[in-house]
Amino acid sequence: MSSQTDNLAIYPSLKGKSVFITGGGSGIGESLVRHFCAQGSHVAFVDIAEDASRRLVAEIEAAGDRPPLFIACDLRNIETLKDAIAEAVAAHGPIQVLCNNAGSDDRHQTEDVTVAYWDDRMAVNLRHQFFAAQSVRPYMKALGGGSIINFGSITWMVGDPDCPAYVTAKAAVYGMTRALAREFGPERIRVNCMVPGWVMTERQMRLWLTPAGERQIEERQCLPDRLQPSDIARMALFLAADDSAMCTSQQFIVDGGWV
Repeated sequence: MSSQTDNLAIYPSLKGKSVFITGGGSGIGESLVRHFCAQGSHVAFVDIAEDASRRLVAEIEAAGDRPPLFIACDLRNIETLKDAIAEAVAAHGPIQVLCNNAGSDDRHQTEDVTVAYWDDRMAVNLRHQFFAAQSVRPYMKALGGGSIINFGSITWMVGDPDCPAYVTAKAAVYGMTRALAREFGPERIRVNCMVPGWVMTERQMRLWLTPAGERQIEERQCLPDRLQPSDIARMALFLAADDSAMCTSQQFIVDGGWV
C-alpha cells in the first residue's frame, strides 16, 4: 500500500471495486485516482489532458499500486463518454463507484457571456454528470447497488460574483443529485454531492491565489490550514465505501469551515 493511506483509513469494501472517475488527470481528480488506487480499487479515469494523465498512470505504477486505466475523452462529447464507460466496464467489470469530478471554473462576467459560452459551461460542468450517471445505472442496478458522487462547489452557496455560469451549473448539480437519489434509491444506488471549498490545486494556485486571495482564506475559513485535494479525496473514499451505506441525497461539504 502506498503512502496515500499511511495513518489514514483503509476501506476493505473498496478493494477490487470498479471505479470510474471523470477529470482524473490533475487537481482533485488526480488525488481521487491516487487514493482509490491505493485502496486497491480497479480505477478507470477520463481526461482531456493526455500527457498529464499518462504521467499519472506511470507514477502510480512506479509506486507499486495497481495502475489505473486512462481513457482520453472530451466530456462535452457524450457519445465518447459513453464509449469510455463501456471500455472501463470491459476492463474492470461493472462500475460500482462513479466520481463525477470533472469541471472548469474559468472566470467570466455576465456581460461577456454568449449563448455559445453558456452552453459550453453547462456541458463542461453539468451535462456530462447526468449522462455518466445514466450510463452506469444499469450496471449498479444489476449488482444490487452502487455509489455515485457528483461534485459541486461552495461557489453557489456563497454567491461568488466572477463566474455566474459556473455557479449556476454547480447549483444545478445539487438539484440533480437530489432527483437521482430519489429515483435510484429503490435500486440501492446512493447519490451524493461532494462540495469542495477553495482547494489548493496547482491550477488554483497558479491562476488565482493572489495575496488578496490568501487574505480571503484567512478571513473566511474557520481552520487556518489550506484545503488540499487529498482532503476531498478522503471524503470521497468514505462516500464510495460500504461504511456510508445509508448516506444518500446529501451534500458533504469539505471547505475548512468557509460556508
